[in-house]
Amino acid sequence: MKIIYRIFCLTSITFIAANFSFAQEQKKKPNVLFIAIDDLKPILGCYGDKQIKTPNIDRLAKMGTVFLSNYCQQAVCGPTRASIMTGMRPDYTKIWDLKTKMRDKNPDIVSIPQYFASKGYSSQGIGKVYDPRCVDKELDKPSWSVPYYKTAKKYYAPGYGEPALERYQMKSTKDTVEKYLQEALAKGMKKADANEYAGTKAKPTTECVDVPDNAYNDGANALQAKDILIDLSKKNEPFFFAVGFAKPHLPFVSPKKYWDLYNREEMPLAPFQEKTANAVEAAYHNAGEIRGYTDIPSLTSFKDQKNYGITLPVDKQKELIHGYYAAVSYTDANVGILLNTLDSLGLTSNTIIVLWGDHGWHLGDHNLWCKHTNFEQATRTPLIISSPKVKSSKTNSTTEFVDIFPTLCDLAGLEIPTNLAGKSLVSLMKKPTSVVKEYAVSQYPRSNGGTETDRSGYADSKVMGYSIRNQQYRFTLWMGNNYRSSQPFNKDYIIGTELYDYKNDPLEKVNVAKETKYTKVSKKMYQQIIDFFKSQQKQ
Repeated sequence: MKIIYRIFCLTSITFIAANFSFAQEQKKKPNVLFIAIDDLKPILGCYGDKQIKTPNIDRLAKMGTVFLSNYCQQAVCGPTRASIMTGMRPDYTKIWDLKTKMRDKNPDIVSIPQYFASKGYSSQGIGKVYDPRCVDKELDKPSWSVPYYKTAKKYYAPGYGEPALERYQMKSTKDTVEKYLQEALAKGMKKADANEYAGTKAKPTTECVDVPDNAYNDGANALQAKDILIDLSKKNEPFFFAVGFAKPHLPFVSPKKYWDLYNREEMPLAPFQEKTANAVEAAYHNAGEIRGYTDIPSLTSFKDQKNYGITLPVDKQKELIHGYYAAVSYTDANVGILLNTLDSLGLTSNTIIVLWGDHGWHLGDHNLWCKHTNFEQATRTPLIISSPKVKSSKTNSTTEFVDIFPTLCDLAGLEIPTNLAGKSLVSLMKKPTSVVKEYAVSQYPRSNGGTETDRSGYADSKVMGYSIRNQQYRFTLWMGNNYRSSQPFNKDYIIGTELYDYKNDPLEKVNVAKETKYTKVSKKMYQQIIDFFKSQQKQ
């Protein structure tokens, strides 16, 4: 009997020790805090902007690597987020618009959180990480270990109620929205259609109200994310936690205290608000996104409109820029809540932090507002990665969003999937002057060869602009006939070519693609883009 008891005890001790060892091993794996920010361009202190006030993001920058020359794959939410989350380019995911579901086209594609979950991580998320229009109702169910979090009502500021249309807290706007919402419901509309209808009646581009941070969704989500982090810290497994913030996406709404950080008269107007010389018409759009806001149509009649972009009065331009800056500072405060929580829980020393803005944003340059182009202001994006094992730095080397997936795997000590389109940036983080790739690739679709107003169609696009950006130049081929890089290249499909020299022309005033002085550069980059097309056909 004693022998049996001893064997039982030894077996139990071995079992407990094995489980303790497994738990300790899991604990040693670095956590990942994955911060997604909607429409954030690199107007940040750590990117050299002197006006913006972003102390928390700048604090993160001092902990990590700031990628100063990072570019998105397609400057619109759904496609770029699908690309980031899977490490694959838009022509592979086949997400070029704001309505196609990612897994309808690629049912077996593997996302970053899904991959980390397969390696023993708890993958969880809240806020806008994927674009909800391009995934299932569970915000891509295969990605998450637990159901994706919705904003719990208890996190909203007491006494204010939830924002109207998930955006507005100003009483007059909320009253108008409610009036038209009830009118639509009385007509038998479904709630989603009723919300859309109400939005056609009351959807201003900006809002400045003296309310608490958590009167808006992002502030409430930041508080909920804090509690989720506290809960995750108590478990014996590493976590991949994705937190998405909606601002500074339109409408530019944020508490008054963030507006008060800036003087509207000091807001910097875009210095070049004209069309590029030797322009390709397909490069432009008519700012369809901002035209959908109810305070804009009356402004477009004050003078003749150009045949591209949208011409706004100077005071409205300053108001929008002021709103954008305020919204960035509001988001910065929410990022601060996450960083402070990590510190208070003692997690910072074992957590990889990545922060990205999904694409840039036009603030009046080229007479453009919003994104939806291959120009620098739409494609250049902020990317900061902090790892406990790597010293802080800044690098001017060219990078792109498809590099995030392999980089996170590398930093976490996980095997990098061989099919990914990007490269690990860890060597660049350790040696900022090194080069990982010669150029980044962006693309943008058009429904036809000219400018367009609709911002969400594009599924039937006949034109695609492919753009490669190196340290000095951007070369773009606009391709017709429904061409995609997965198809054999046909030069007869070219409908336009662009080349910009950012050393001598940072505002993209002149397309020099056909200038004799740039023949050598054009030929080299033309061949590079052809070689890129060939590489995509092998996938």
